[in-house]
Amino acid sequence: MSPDVSIPDSRHDPLSQIKALAQQAFSRTAGSPLVEGNSVRLLKDAQENYPAWLDAIRAARRYINFENYIIHEDAAGQLFADTLVAMAQQGVRVRLIYDWLGCLGKASRSFWRRLRAGGVEVRCFNPLRWDSPLGWFSRDHRKMLSVDGDVAFVTGLCVGQMWIGVPEKKIEPWRDTGVEVRGPSVVDIEQAFTAIWAMLGEPILETVPTRRAAPGKAGDTALRIVASVPATAGLLRVNELVAALATSRLWLTDAYFASTTGYVQALCAAAKDGVDVRLLVPNATDIPLLKPLSRAGYRPLLQAGVRVFEWNGSMLHAKTAVVDSRWARVGSTNLNIASWFGNYELDVVVEDEPFALLMEQAYLKDLENATEVVLDGRNKLHKPNEPHPRPKLTGGGGSVGRAVAGAIRIGSAVGAAFTNRRVLAPAEARLTLTGAVVLSALAILFAVFPRVLAYPLVFVLAWIALGLFYKAYELHRAQSRGDKPNAKHAR
Repeated sequence: MSPDVSIPDSRHDPLSQIKALAQQAFSRTAGSPLVEGNSVRLLKDAQENYPAWLDAIRAARRYINFENYIIHEDAAGQLFADTLVAMAQQGVRVRLIYDWLGCLGKASRSFWRRLRAGGVEVRCFNPLRWDSPLGWFSRDHRKMLSVDGDVAFVTGLCVGQMWIGVPEKKIEPWRDTGVEVRGPSVVDIEQAFTAIWAMLGEPILETVPTRRAAPGKAGDTALRIVASVPATAGLLRVNELVAALATSRLWLTDAYFASTTGYVQALCAAAKDGVDVRLLVPNATDIPLLKPLSRAGYRPLLQAGVRVFEWNGSMLHAKTAVVDSRWARVGSTNLNIASWFGNYELDVVVEDEPFALLMEQAYLKDLENATEVVLDGRNKLHKPNEPHPRPKLTGGGGSVGRAVAGAIRIGSAVGAAFTNRRVLAPAEARLTLTGAVVLSALAILFAVFPRVLAYPLVFVLAWIALGLFYKAYELHRAQSRGDKPNAKHAR
């Protein structure tokens, strides 16, 4: 070899160094590695998701792991229940996790008893317990399915007829998005399930997935599985990093947008820097009084150049993002504090240009059924040619999400007004006024009827005290027996 010919060294290649640093930043921020060799299929609405789930369930030979925030006891829920029972009776190990609060009023005890009687192992996440009066705030908001370690689904869909719609009554299905994953990353999805399963009872021992036993290469797609847990805000950090790194476009879809001040500022900074930032949110709501509060949160974004669109269909429930035709996210996490700090969530982050292009095409298709919200000359929200409300199915769990979203916006504005830790935007005038009216009404109520406050406060304090006494007793007994700390969260 000629002495004048040099071999390129990636360690001294600036572009390679930048890419390596970016991957390191994403891995550390998300808490999950980038795994190559996967195949990912984009699934739109229940029309594509439910048949794919059912086909995978019916093809199971060893085990099925199913975790979902809400399972309705309706025609859709009964179909899945029947299918799971049928597979359990064929000798397939079927495990099911549902969230207590999510399914409260959606499915009866007899529904779960029938599943258990049919051989399905059912565990309820975090039911209300007298010894943990505030523990119910933590929810399992994940939606996933895995079968035999070969295929897994991560999605925003719960199980219910509203995702299918009622064509004979001209009730449209809810708009939602999920993905099918095959390849090594199925292990990461199953590990997320086994962690929750172990919190609720005896762990899975015979089929604990490991990276060494991961399926072989199934495609050329690189992705991360982000399994968020409460109080970590892992995906919030990822979202802020993505907003900082976006160069051309950042397109978001969210069902219950109620973001933190920091993330709103990140979106505004990207828009002011020339990035095409778009936010697609639902127009339908089952709490009409919260719609003005939701729209009030749009003003800072619109003033910074972020484009906001409202879906014209029955309900938009998807939680997705696509960035610069290279990066995409699909999963269960909403862009709000409840998802980032209070819930167990599960998302797939895909770094693949062909998949991102499919996501962009789907986003543009969605915008054809959406109306843009703009500011008029008086800085007021304006929605030209707003369509008449369409029929919708209720009971999908949106009430709690939107109530939390509205409360968060009001609380953020009121907190900022009291602490002076950030400058209030003019758009937050309505939120501040709403907070003032609510606090004034409560002050009058408690002044006239002081027992209205005293009795509930006594009850709550006594409940918390009894719970602490009980926990102290359990810990003392465990210490006396020499037991190891119990990782169970609920039964």
